Amino acid sequence: MYEKRLELWKKYREMILYVIFGGATTLVNIVVYYICAHPCRIKVVPSSVIAWIVSVVFAYITNKLWVFHSTEMDYRVLLREVLSFFSARLLTGILDVGAMQLFVNVLGWNDMAVKVCLNIVVIVLNYIASKFLIFKKVRQKEEGR
Repeated sequence: MYEKRLELWKKYREMILYVIFGGATTLVNIVVYYICAHPCRIKVVPSSVIAWIVSVVFAYITNKLWVFHSTEMDYRVLLREVLSFFSARLLTGILDVGAMQLFVNVLGWNDMAVKVCLNIVVIVLNYIASKFLIFKKVRQKEEGR
């Protein structure tokens, strides 16, 4: 039984950790948005941008260190990772901010409900980008390719 669990863990470790840290990133995003938009009374779009910046920094650190185990510290590799990571996140960040503008400011939907739903879409898109584009070279190197 233990070997079966260990085998499953090895097979799905990366995805499990991404879900855990993706959930934590989502929580960071929602909490920062809520604090900005409600107690601080900052408008929807600036609150979304602030939440995006904080959550992307958090996500980069957790993805690099614990999800994809990118231990490479060479300046060129770090620069490529950071630029790729933030570029991919910028695309999903634009989706997030644009959808918040549309659904909350134009259509009048509940901001917190929209924020939670958008984060589900964003976490899936970000996983695909991280796994297949950003940390790809590191994995190939570790797998001996």
